[in-house]
Amino acid sequence: MTGARWWKQLFGRGKTVALDADRTDLVVVVSSFDDAEACSTALARGAETAPAWSEQDEAVLRHHLRLPGGGVERAVELAAQDGYVIASDPVDAPGVEVSDGLVAVVLQRTQTLDALHCSQEKSRMAGLAQRAGGTVVGWDALQPPRSGAL
Repeated sequence: MTGARWWKQLFGRGKTVALDADRTDLVVVVSSFDDAEACSTALARGAETAPAWSEQDEAVLRHHLRLPGGGVERAVELAAQDGYVIASDPVDAPGVEVSDGLVAVVLQRTQTLDALHCSQEKSRMAGLAQRAGGTVVGWDALQPPRSGAL
């Protein structure tokens, strides 16, 4: 936990409001669609390019999966146990057949993003997709654009 975040938690007023995943101003600040790329590498790249990822702020972490149509409901149920919901992103809307009978599913949740937790979630989604007979395509994270950033 960074010093600023610790200070806010200890002395901040009121409860911090979680980032609303349905905000219309969210932009992709970091992404990785290369299974071999480490989350730490992707996050470092995201911090250095505009729009920049902010380690201190919450992000909407989205995992892009391809699942057999019959396995989507169960996969969503399992992911919901960890706070994931289906994203309302029209580009990768669930139910849209993409290839070989697989459908695009984007699962998302709001969280503070760091390399360790990103890697854990990436692994969790790989296991979920494998159990459902599908695959993970990649992940991305959204945050509101920072004014004056890069």
